[in-house]
Amino acid sequence: MTETHTDRPMLALLVRLLGIMGFAVMAVLIKLAAESGIHIAELIFWRQFISIPILLAWAMMAGGVILLKTRRPRAHGIRAIYGLAGMVCNFGGVILLPLAEATTLGFSAPIFAVLLSIILLRETVGIWRWSAVLAGFAGIVVIAQPGGGHIPLFGAMVALGGAFMIALISIQIRDLGRTEKPMVIVFWFSVTSTIVAFPAMLWVSKSLTSYQWLLLLGIGLSGTWGQVLVTQALRFGKVSSVIVMDYSNLIWATLLGWLVFATVPPASTWVGAPLVIAAGVIIAWRERVTSSHRFIVEKDVAGT
Repeated sequence: MTETHTDRPMLALLVRLLGIMGFAVMAVLIKLAAESGIHIAELIFWRQFISIPILLAWAMMAGGVILLKTRRPRAHGIRAIYGLAGMVCNFGGVILLPLAEATTLGFSAPIFAVLLSIILLRETVGIWRWSAVLAGFAGIVVIAQPGGGHIPLFGAMVALGGAFMIALISIQIRDLGRTEKPMVIVFWFSVTSTIVAFPAMLWVSKSLTSYQWLLLLGIGLSGTWGQVLVTQALRFGKVSSVIVMDYSNLIWATLLGWLVFATVPPASTWVGAPLVIAAGVIIAWRERVTSSHRFIVEKDVAGT
């Protein structure tokens, strides 16, 4: 992915932070929408559909729709299929789990990325990244507590499935990024995934209340807000520098979970979360130090 930018690190961190807040707001609205009776297929369709006019307007202001031209429609189509699978898991994790736990398990994406880089890219992984992988999985076990935890095991598996898909998608985005700009990747994901999700949405659609339409609008706006800002942050700082702000999502999720749903993470989450976060930070640090086959999970273009 192209990383030409004007180096303004503090602005980059602030923009990324605000973008992550947008994703946290979207998660709250997804949970409220599901509780109101909206099917996950409708949530995904409208989340993507509402993004399209916003992204078109953004492109017009940036220089015209010509900026959205692509020569790789097939690659974008495959990315949409993977992305939709990831969205089903990520949305499902938010619906099935408390926000803080769903968010923390989502941080395991860099851990899966290391494993996938070994299998798919045949990269050599040293002691630092292997240690991070083991620490991260230890944190996951502490949080999920298989067989006796405070969260449903199925929900934890769905959330981890979402993290796995983010890692898998990011490898594909790494390939797309050689020829496509972030805005192009985000736009065509919205378009292609809307088309693919449309039949499923029709199958489950039903009459919605004004409150439900407002929730859907909020999901689309907050999700696009998050995508645009986390992408724009790369204009002012390197991916490896701003990625640390992604972990602020746990703070937003914990705060919003308490304010909106009156849920507070138990001790096991506070023990496991630092292990998962530390694993991600170590992996990102080693990727930056080695500068070989850099892999940083990009949530702005991975469908979260």
